[in-house]
Amino acid sequence: MTLDRTKAPVIHDAVEFDYRLPAINNVKLDNGLPLYWINAGVQDVVQIDWVFPAGLWYEQSPSVAHAVAGLLKSGTSKYTSAQISEALEFYGAQLKTAAGNDYATLTLFAMTRHLPELLPMVYEIITESIFPQEELEIHKRNAVQKLLVSLRQCEFVANQRIDALLYGEEHPYGRYSRKEKIEALMRDDVVAFYKSCYNLANVKMFMGGKVGDKEVKLLNEVFGSVTVVPSHVLRDTFPLAPTDQRVHRISNDPTGVQGAIRVGRLFPNRHHPDYPPMVVLNTLFGGYFGSRLMSNIREDKGYTYGIYSSLGPEVNGGSLIIHTETGTEVVENAVKEIYREMEDLCQEPASEEELLLVKNYLLGGLLGDLDGPFSILQRWRSIILNGFDENHFNNNVRIYKTITPAELQALAQKYFKPEDFLEVVVI
Repeated sequence: MTLDRTKAPVIHDAVEFDYRLPAINNVKLDNGLPLYWINAGVQDVVQIDWVFPAGLWYEQSPSVAHAVAGLLKSGTSKYTSAQISEALEFYGAQLKTAAGNDYATLTLFAMTRHLPELLPMVYEIITESIFPQEELEIHKRNAVQKLLVSLRQCEFVANQRIDALLYGEEHPYGRYSRKEKIEALMRDDVVAFYKSCYNLANVKMFMGGKVGDKEVKLLNEVFGSVTVVPSHVLRDTFPLAPTDQRVHRISNDPTGVQGAIRVGRLFPNRHHPDYPPMVVLNTLFGGYFGSRLMSNIREDKGYTYGIYSSLGPEVNGGSLIIHTETGTEVVENAVKEIYREMEDLCQEPASEEELLLVKNYLLGGLLGDLDGPFSILQRWRSIILNGFDENHFNNNVRIYKTITPAELQALAQKYFKPEDFLEVVVI
């Protein structure tokens, strides 16, 4: 058939497409360890995630979760830190380590054909890290220096304070780094946390890329052939301790010309039925470049280069936070406009045209996520770690497609009450 180039192609809205999350394989290695894997790649590359319950929630000593994650590649009983770095560079691979509020993750990016050489080294890092004292001292000095530099920045301080005020300073989600706590960290604290939280029995493994039975067999040979001793990581409970004072104005730099604004409230996590529709409402309100907040406070008022609102779902709760930086002379005006946009969403339903734009943005991004093996793997990882299945994905898509302006207005009236929000301005 000849293509008629005199006619423009038909434009379809993203809401018209069907969305199918590719299935993921769930297998048990010989020793019972869970592996989730998906073959969705065309290039000879692979991503493997090892996820442990080793985030801030499990800390027995302040700052230890980040220290352990940062020091995992500092040496094992077989490899020095230099040898680990040289091996990764030789094979063109990356091994990233990070600790969040609930989980810590090791992520390997590599050519699929190099897994036989790389997997034994990763196993050694997970099971035989030794945390040399000199490496710990370097980590502490670097962490303190980075903290001192960051504390000069109003946006860093604002991020610290809004979390601490929402959750409480002793709550894992509200706890923040302090110089004296970092300096007080001992090697015994690091080793104890590592042995408790990085026990191989507690791992969940995720693999995606151009992979198949051969790569599953390789992982089984390295990680499935060893005996694992079940270990229950103690998960304490922490009461929420939000501040009673709503408005906070903090002077961080008397000569500063810019102020950081954070306006936030606690919000349920992904298990709450209001979470999926709030994704839509938050996007319309401040979740993308065409949002109400951007149109008003950036485009119309010219107070800022960017303003966004974001949902922060965690295992044990979450938040909704608006964040921006403005000139000091307009910070109070910007705060007022944030509340005005909340009020507008409560008083008047969004137009069908505006909502369609938001739906196309959300669903268009979802189409992009379903186009690559690594993004598909990350979506599945989030689903599995939160205890969901494919029905959760399908339900979210249905809500994104069908939610109405009236439903969004009712949601705004429920959650956009100024008295439920805390304000932090740091200059």
